[in-house]
Amino acid sequence: MLNPFAQAQRMQHSWTSLLLRGILAIIFSIIVFVAPGIALFTLIIVFGAYAFLDGILGIVVAIRERHVLPRWGWLLVEGIAGVVLGIVAFVWPGETALILLYIVAIWAIITGIMKIGTSFTVHDWLIGLAGILSLAFGVLLIARPGAGLLFLLWLLRFYALVFGLLLIADAFQLRMRSRSLNHV
Repeated sequence: MLNPFAQAQRMQHSWTSLLLRGILAIIFSIIVFVAPGIALFTLIIVFGAYAFLDGILGIVVAIRERHVLPRWGWLLVEGIAGVVLGIVAFVWPGETALILLYIVAIWAIITGIMKIGTSFTVHDWLIGLAGILSLAFGVLLIARPGAGLLFLLWLLRFYALVFGLLLIADAFQLRMRSRSLNHV
């Protein structure tokens, strides 16, 4: 394990990578918000670029901070997954959009069925209602993929904004921790 001064120096160097990841996520969210009529092809390419760059930054932070982060391997896996997803989006943009839609639809259908079944065993109508909504959402995505893609676009925009803000907040917390270690 590194001494507190060396650990503070590493944290000081890596907080900017975390900050950059957050800024990229927010920029992606703004692009999607400002241009809602953007073609899905362009969205997939922009998302692919974001996933690729975020993955590279994740890999860099994981490797650079492997001595400080107790579970750095998970960040490395996340980074590799982002790079792979970005490449897939560039190579097969149309298929990426439909695959994403169908994955979400199948997940919603399975989750809905499981929640409905659970509601009967625990006698909770709210879980059953959540299951019915989830099942209906999944069926709707499959029945109306165009509208489903627009809705997923809206969700992606919201997710990227929240994720970016959380990464930026985490970056500044890391920066403050590194500064406090410098004063030890």
